[in-house]
Order: sequence, then structure tokens, then C-alpha cells
Amino acid sequence: MSEGPPQSALRAAGPVAHTLLEVSTVLAVGGTLIFAGVMLLLVLAMRRRNGTVNPRWWLIGGGLVFPTVVLVALFFYSEWHRPPWRPIPPPDALIVGVTGHMWWWEVRYRDPATGAEVVTANEIRIPVGRPVYFGLGSADVIHSFWVPSLGGKMDMLPGRVQHLQLQADRPGTWRGQCAEYCGEQHARMALHVVAEEPEAFDAWLAAQAKPAATAATSPALPRDVERGREAFLAHRCNACHTVRGVSEESRLGPDLTHVGSRLHLGAGTVPNEPAQLAAWVAHTQQLKPGARMPSSAERIGEADLQLIAAWLAQLK
Repeated sequence: MSEGPPQSALRAAGPVAHTLLEVSTVLAVGGTLIFAGVMLLLVLAMRRRNGTVNPRWWLIGGGLVFPTVVLVALFFYSEWHRPPWRPIPPPDALIVGVTGHMWWWEVRYRDPATGAEVVTANEIRIPVGRPVYFGLGSADVIHSFWVPSLGGKMDMLPGRVQHLQLQADRPGTWRGQCAEYCGEQHARMALHVVAEEPEAFDAWLAAQAKPAATAATSPALPRDVERGREAFLAHRCNACHTVRGVSEESRLGPDLTHVGSRLHLGAGTVPNEPAQLAAWVAHTQQLKPGARMPSSAERIGEADLQLIAAWLAQLK
């Protein structure tokens, strides 16, 4: 499995994550101090076996007053730090739809220029400093959306849309993970969130809204790349995958329109490199057993596999 960028709630990269980290730290330190105090009292009690103890004071003080004070303080503290989860998005928020599948992520944006839907997979790009309002759902079983460095975690339920608002305060790439056991390849259901400066994000989204640069037949297209496109169609890869500008018959699998520009393949299973891309197409079941996509090595010749992989790598 690809190592990828770090995945840690201790590497907070947004206001929600900072808040959760602060609250977690306060709870951990407070719990440690209370535990240490109880142990100290236990030691003192064992050393003073002949001393007198008033049970009423211990019951009232330790069993009623102290827990009440601590719980009330924690209630107001947590309310003060509650993240801005709202039923509707703020006016300047970026809306991103994410659907969990067994075992990959479908990501949807709205192109601001045309209003058309832009579909990608397994990778989410967001602008730095702008709230992102996620609409989260599932196409099959219960999944859970969790990017620890950005904070928050939300279950993704079939037939229902959940919401989660996050924000990145600096550029970077952070790894997320499905946090609800969802089947055989739950551990290989990762995603990556790439935060970019607003100008870079706008340029990326505008490019994603277009068909892949090499998707359509073109006189300038190298012949080997063109043969890869022909092999992709001849072997019916388009029965499951959409490549805008080439085939849009099915959306059973991830949209591959710009697959060559993504960081990883198979929801974080392997890095997106030419050799790994060819291996992924040929030996999918060996790399990710149980995935819906069969291994192609037994039904597609080696030459065509290499052509298909080379063509997919051009889709940026």
C-alpha cells in the first residue's frame, strides 16, 4: 500500500482540526491529573491505616460535588469550542459532493463558469482559507468520511445526505480514510485532500471541467496513444468507466477523464506512476482483492495493456 502523506489528528491544518486537537489535549491532561490525584489519595489512605475518615464528606465531595463541577465545566467548555457545523452552507463556501463506494470515493464539484457537474475520484482539491461544505452519501454500505488533519468525521449512509464543514489554513496534502468498517478492502479505502491557493484551485477546476486533453481523436495525437484509446474501447473498459470526450456510457467505476493527474490509484492503494498504472490494470485483484474491477492480464494481451496504461497516463 502507498505510504502517502501523513495521516494524523496531531498535525492540525485547519480551524476545526485545531479546535478538536485543543479539546482533546485538555481532556487528556485533565483526565491524567484526575487519575493521578485519585492514585495519590489511595497511597495516602494506605499509609494512614489508623486515621479516621468521615465517609459523608468523601461521598458528598468526591461522589457528588467534584463530578458535578467537572461535568458542568466540560459542558460549557465544549459548547464554547463547538465547530461551526451548520444545516446550510455559508455564502462563500465551496460545495463538494462525496459518495462512498466499495471501495472508492466519487467526488463532485459544480463548474462556476457553466454550472456543469465535474466528477473526479479518490482525490479532493480545495482552496486554502475558504470553507468547504461537504455533502456526504453512500451508494452501498455505511462508510465514514474522515481526514484527521482537517478535523471532523461523519458517517456516510445509503439514501441520506450528511453534511460536514471543513477548511484548510495552508497548502498541503493530507490523507483521509474510511473510518467505518465497510468490507474486505476497508483498509484500502483512502483518499487524499490537496489544499491549494485559490488561484491554483480555480485553474484546476476549470481544467477538470474540460474533456481530457488527449481524449478526442486528434491529428497531433501520437499513434501509440491513439492505439491506447482504441484498445480501451475495444476491450470495453468504457462499460464501467467514463472518459469525457470519449465515452460516457457508464458510471459504475471511477471517472477516468483526468486520471493521469491524480496522485494515487485504487483509493490510495498505489502511487500513480506509469509502471504502477500498468500493473493496476493488469493485476487489480492481486493489488486489491475484492474490488469490482477484474484483473485484465488474463483477457487482454500484454501489448494492449501497455497501450491502455500509456493512454490513461496521458489523461491530464
